[in-house]
Amino acid sequence: MQIEIRRGLSLQPGSFSAVIAPERQIVAALNSNADLKRFLFLYIGGNYSRILTGLDRTSKNFEVCRAFTAHQLFTLIREAGHTVVFIEHDPELFDGAAAMLDPVAGALADAGRESLVLLYTPVADRTFMALARRAGRFIEICADQEARPPLHIPRSARQCGARPAGQRTLEVS
Repeated sequence: MQIEIRRGLSLQPGSFSAVIAPERQIVAALNSNADLKRFLFLYIGGNYSRILTGLDRTSKNFEVCRAFTAHQLFTLIREAGHTVVFIEHDPELFDGAAAMLDPVAGALADAGRESLVLLYTPVADRTFMALARRAGRFIEICADQEARPPLHIPRSARQCGARPAGQRTLEVS
């Protein structure tokens, strides 16, 4: 069993991976893998989730848990006996509990010896990077090129002195 995040990039059991990727890409990767429905899948979220509503949760093997504190996250990871453990990073769990960063990172690494453990975030922050230091793999996937805005506006697209339609003046009263 493996999860293909992007063509040619797959994750396998017995690993702890830290993944930074656009939300729609990680949702598509999880939903497109039919094998995931056969294995015990644990989704751990924090105070809020950006991707849970987009995940296909029709499998009987899909379990959802929420951690409201770093201590609860630590306990959930230590007690997990699932084939896949997916943690959607919530930095608010570590507010006032910075001392829990190392124990949680250690628990993630320990769980990754027997399960496929994914620590996911769409945007990295300090707490994510502290947890990711113990990961066996660190993966960052940028948004697709066609979805990115152009770095410069081509000369043909400039309005060269013309005012945009609808804007007449900038008046201050």
